[in-house]
Amino acid sequence: MTTSATLAQTIRPETNEFAEYYGKYINLVPDANILNTLKEQHAGTTEFISKLSEEQGRLRYDEGKWSIKEVIGHLIDCERIFAYRALRFARNDAVELAGFDQNGYVENGDFDVRTLPDLAREYSHVRAATLDLFENLNEEAWSRRGTANESEITVRAIAWIIGGHEIHHIAGIRSNYLK
Repeated sequence: MTTSATLAQTIRPETNEFAEYYGKYINLVPDANILNTLKEQHAGTTEFISKLSEEQGRLRYDEGKWSIKEVIGHLIDCERIFAYRALRFARNDAVELAGFDQNGYVENGDFDVRTLPDLAREYSHVRAATLDLFENLNEEAWSRRGTANESEITVRAIAWIIGGHEIHHIAGIRSNYLK
């Protein structure tokens, strides 16, 4: 990895690099090298999931809310989609990408019938692949833009969104499900 790519990983995305909606996730990420944050999450979230019981995994904090297993499945699906977007844009693919219905993905994910160790394993594999992608981008790739869900976004912003999205949902599990 070059020094310039390392620098690109430490620069917080500016507000013109993402849709306003994503600011709530980006603002949760501490100022640091985003890859270090994603690596720390990889270890911490894998450990967190592995300490949950199957009973806890099925918890819903209110009727109609996702179970903990479904939240974890949602994190996995979203990371895959965002990493795919980052790959396309990093490779200078100018084709506009569609959005997705997160609720439909959870409804059709069958996450509640899976075990937590299985979800932890899948999460770990997806995060490792995401890290492999971001670790091998040059500075120019980090700044490339594309359009997804009718909004322009940079590869750098996507990395920070992945980190912030996870912070948001893990905090939600801790405060809403595991009080």
